[in-house]
Amino acid sequence: MTVDPIIELHADISTPDPHQDVFFKKTLGFWIYLMTDCLIFATLFSAYAVLHTSTFGGPSSKDIYSLPRAFIETVCLLISSATWGLGILAVIRNHKKSALIWMAVAFICGATFVAMELTEFSGLVADGNSWRRSAFLSSFFALVGTHGLHVSIGLFWMIIVIGQLLFKGVTKETFSRLIIFSMFWHFLDLVWIFIFTFVYLMGVI
Repeated sequence: MTVDPIIELHADISTPDPHQDVFFKKTLGFWIYLMTDCLIFATLFSAYAVLHTSTFGGPSSKDIYSLPRAFIETVCLLISSATWGLGILAVIRNHKKSALIWMAVAFICGATFVAMELTEFSGLVADGNSWRRSAFLSSFFALVGTHGLHVSIGLFWMIIVIGQLLFKGVTKETFSRLIIFSMFWHFLDLVWIFIFTFVYLMGVI
């Protein structure tokens, strides 16, 4: 008889075992990492708040921001986060094929987000509006670029966990890794909501 790995995971958690708290320790450790990431982004947001008016004769946010582009990027990242969540639900139901499909959609949307952001950055640099032009642009590239770097790393991580699910199936190990990655991916989604609101939306008003 085949045992559902998710049920087995919960059984291991509820059964006294020297290793039963490994998953919780990993989750707690990753929460601590996310808190340090919050401090990094809080610092970058603070720097942007102070420097966003320091254009030194260069373009302001109203001159370079494209709200429609930023909105499409936001939609892509939100869809990626939502479809990843649907993939996790499929994993919980032990529907491997459906999970892989949803996760592939999440990857495509995430990759589209990164591609659009790189296009935006290259366009700004080509127009002479690189991070060297003003303190405002330096803080913009630092904040948005750091988030984009996180998303890019997340895409590589996503390939790894999807590959483990593809070749190893739904096991306690693959499930726990998917959950930890989910925390990271949804965290980036939340950070981008703040960037879209604080940087782009308020920047064009």
